[in-house]
Amino acid sequence: MTELPTYSPAVSTHPDRAELGKHAGAHAAETLRKALRNQREVRLMLAAAPSQEATLLALAQEPGIDWGRITCFHMDDYLALDADAPQGFGNWLQRNFFDHLPTTTFHRINPGNPAEEEAQRYGMVMGKDPFDLVLLGLGVNGHLAFNDPPADLADPLPARVINLDQVSRQQQLDEGHFTSFDDVPQRAITVSIPRLLHASEIIASVPGRAKRTAVDNTLRQPVGGEHPGTALRTHPNVTIYLDAESDPQ
Repeated sequence: MTELPTYSPAVSTHPDRAELGKHAGAHAAETLRKALRNQREVRLMLAAAPSQEATLLALAQEPGIDWGRITCFHMDDYLALDADAPQGFGNWLQRNFFDHLPTTTFHRINPGNPAEEEAQRYGMVMGKDPFDLVLLGLGVNGHLAFNDPPADLADPLPARVINLDQVSRQQQLDEGHFTSFDDVPQRAITVSIPRLLHASEIIASVPGRAKRTAVDNTLRQPVGGEHPGTALRTHPNVTIYLDAESDPQ
């Protein structure tokens, strides 16, 4: 694999996750407004997680965004959940973000379809154009979307079916999405790291003490699949928003 150039992401630290969300949401809004001034359609990729809630709430309240011209995607979802399960990431985004917006286009992963066919379908739905903005988080194990370590930073597929590792499943339990570890699905569909990074700008919202080691690894470890977050350092336009608890200093 050809070695990619590396960059230093901008890091913005705030006292708590509410302030983090306020600033990250305002940043995202300005990025969307600028894109809307320059093109007819804007493409937005979203993560679904408690770490994103404050940012998405702030973004939904920002004025001057023509949501009817924004096409939205999401980066992962569980397999083997009921279609209306509240833990489903598409459902989470609908409830916590899209229900607070005017009508907009949201292309959802459909976990009810045969898994491999759905991964292929969603890759085609995303198409080859870059995203104008990606809003993402960082897993306890450093994952981006559900690309757990060791992740393929040169994955040729835009989306694929994956088996969740134990750390990712435990994170879902610790964050209160499920009542027991056995309830956490073992498989998911995820957008690949190269497809996520095919974007004009990336904003990462990463609050909480549980993420501090992952943030430290993302910023300081060699770029590679053992620490998937390090892939952010191969993109020239990344801002990572932290709170006091997640900042490794």
